[in-house]
Amino acid sequence: MSETHLALLRAINLGPRNKIAMPDLIEIFLKSGCTDVRTYIQSGNVIFGAGPELAARLPDMITKQIDKRFGHQVPVISRSISEMRDVVRNNPFLEEGAAEDVLHVMFLEVLPKAGAAKSLDPDRSPPNRFAVRGKEVYLLFPRGFARNKLTSSYFDSKLGTVGTVRTWRTVTKLLELMEGNDPTPNRLRQRYAGQGRKNPNI
Repeated sequence: MSETHLALLRAINLGPRNKIAMPDLIEIFLKSGCTDVRTYIQSGNVIFGAGPELAARLPDMITKQIDKRFGHQVPVISRSISEMRDVVRNNPFLEEGAAEDVLHVMFLEVLPKAGAAKSLDPDRSPPNRFAVRGKEVYLLFPRGFARNKLTSSYFDSKLGTVGTVRTWRTVTKLLELMEGNDPTPNRLRQRYAGQGRKNPNI
């Protein structure tokens, strides 16, 4: 059965680097067997429908197709709709009452190496903070994203995986769009969304 998924591409269309037009990206996903393909803004957010077998293979397939067609080495990180619901529910900084405009999420390709999170320095970039929960790193930037030391390369090296960052507003918008694509009946989605911590973005 097809389920709604999200693909997050790292570092495309940032200045002159890794230029990919969204219609071309949609075409790649469609030719790979995906359905209901949509993009959101230009930074590499693709919502699509796929069965479990295709969804599991897709990140590697898309990476290879982008390399073949454009010559770009672009990691592709995926999340199912249920995983995205958990991402929105589990932000520890929202639980503390942080404003949404200072929040970001780093999505990791795979779970960090065992014990790797303990090697992270909590005082690396004060007053910025982070929290690792599963395949996500929740980020709090009270003074903005610029000039912080909690970079993708830092987490890549320490956690032994690859990540890509999105603002909290983008994260919640992506879930909203995924919900619109979700084939699950409305009454089941509403029942699911009512579980756990209440959040108007779910």
